[in-house]
Amino acid sequence: MPRVPAEMCLSTRDLFEPRLGPGCVVHGVVEGGVAHLVLCPLPLGAGSPQRRADDPPIRAARSLGGGSWCWSSSFDAIAYVAADGDLWLQAAEGGRAQRLTHWGPERSLSGPVALADGRRLAVVVDLAEVWTVDTGSGAAARADTGSAGFVIDPVAWPAASQEGGVAWVGWSEPDMPWDRTALLDAAGTVLAGGAALQQPRIGADGSTWSIRDDTGWLNLWRNGQPFVDEPYEHAGPMWGPGQRTYALSPDGSAVVFARNENGFGRLCSAAVDSGGRPPVVRDVARAVHGQLDWHGSRVVAMRTGGRTPTQVVLYDAATWERESVAVGPDAAWLQSPWCDELVEPTLHEIPTDDGVVHARLYSTTGTARGLIVWLHGGPTDQWQVTFMPRLAYWCSRGWSVLVPDHRGSTGHGRDYQQALRGKWGILDVDDTIAATRWAQQRGLARPSTTVLMGGSAGGYTALRVIAAAPEVCAGAAVAYPVTDLADLAERSHRFERHYTDTLVGPLPTAADDYRHRSPAWHADRYVDHPLLVLHGDADAVVPVEQSRVFVERVRAAGGRARLHVYEGEGHGFRQRANQLDEFRRVEEFLDGIVGVAG
Repeated sequence: MPRVPAEMCLSTRDLFEPRLGPGCVVHGVVEGGVAHLVLCPLPLGAGSPQRRADDPPIRAARSLGGGSWCWSSSFDAIAYVAADGDLWLQAAEGGRAQRLTHWGPERSLSGPVALADGRRLAVVVDLAEVWTVDTGSGAAARADTGSAGFVIDPVAWPAASQEGGVAWVGWSEPDMPWDRTALLDAAGTVLAGGAALQQPRIGADGSTWSIRDDTGWLNLWRNGQPFVDEPYEHAGPMWGPGQRTYALSPDGSAVVFARNENGFGRLCSAAVDSGGRPPVVRDVARAVHGQLDWHGSRVVAMRTGGRTPTQVVLYDAATWERESVAVGPDAAWLQSPWCDELVEPTLHEIPTDDGVVHARLYSTTGTARGLIVWLHGGPTDQWQVTFMPRLAYWCSRGWSVLVPDHRGSTGHGRDYQQALRGKWGILDVDDTIAATRWAQQRGLARPSTTVLMGGSAGGYTALRVIAAAPEVCAGAAVAYPVTDLADLAERSHRFERHYTDTLVGPLPTAADDYRHRSPAWHADRYVDHPLLVLHGDADAVVPVEQSRVFVERVRAAGGRARLHVYEGEGHGFRQRANQLDEFRRVEEFLDGIVGVAG
């Protein structure tokens, strides 16, 4: 079988944050590390695409998130957060952009939204403050009272206690946004709250909408009640601004929303019955969908899947017929000799002593060499079945890849996600060990040909598995792993600085737990397993010193640990040369393990 080249797994052109406007669809493109918007007239093909928000260039949104730009209330201008950190305004027809703020680059802006008064925008600054900005004069005024430690995703809200009406989602440490949030206004009033609330919206009829998990699943709510009450999640955790996993029709008669089915995605629709009867949910399309926006008779979305290259798509809201607006660099896969190497996983519920572990298995398409147990980061997160060509890379080389959703993962309800509170480094480890043994019992690999992999929190869990059950694997390749929990609590960036309060416990009360669960303080447990550790020297989430200290201690204890530090890289490797080098180093590491295993 052909081996997928590493170059095919690197992104050279990314898409982000599509939105509809009168007679057009606008979406973001990142090429050569620089982002801009593309305005495409409708119907598609009726006119030439036009560049917008490129001088200065827009700041790209992350993954299926958003928060980089918005339309003005009259749809005649685009407001965007630029790479220089400031808010800019450009006419929809083009021309020179107007600077609205002078806060960058020291401060970080996100989530611009047009307010109903037609002259102001609201924007979040440093995930800590909400400001309004006049689009004519540039005059800015702080809107929040500081009652919440963190704020995100402002939204025009007529009932809010401020001229023009603005509300936002807020929470305070030690909570994270998937623990407990509230919808707040300028007076500090809690307009709605409970468990994890996100994506507040106002319908055409004045109804209030959001995603909430008060009943145990992140479901779509209307007027303070579940609109669709089902055992599936309709959104992911709020790791950043601008998630849009549902959209209301302009007349308020229907809604379209994304559903997470054990990692697989589906787009669904439902009519809004004014009589209050339960909605009839209809399937629209498979694949993971995000960044939904409904304008006129069309819905735009980002769409991606295991064999579906990431793309911006348009749906006809009457027939739900789909057409493609733009495809990322992944389009090359469909004409490549490696197209057949793209695989969709099989779902598994692996029994444990006290429940089940959810997992997805990507089976090798070649001669079996071994098993990679790959742990997602977060740990409050999940790898949905999106387009991830690096999995095809390893499958084409004879490796099957098992992706466990250990307890603490999202996508399986609030109880499953919240089970890790106080138990990080314990339950995630137990679940990973159970999943690994299950795979080995089914003949997928021997312990001598099983390797753990993961980045950040996933790297931490991988290392903890070796300490707890060294017999289940032959080694681990980890990137920017957490190795010292107390150091993480002290030095991580503001968003995650109190994350360990809920995952482990508050300091100094839980100091013994922090030390007991930190790999850096138990280097002797890693002497029998080869380790590859990769880290960026500009990592603001997990300081690179953690990996340096950990590797030095393992070597001093007689272990075989290798560390490579990438200059100028943060929490994740962005430079193409470093990404290629990562593939090379990991492959050499895995080949060495298989060679030793015979």
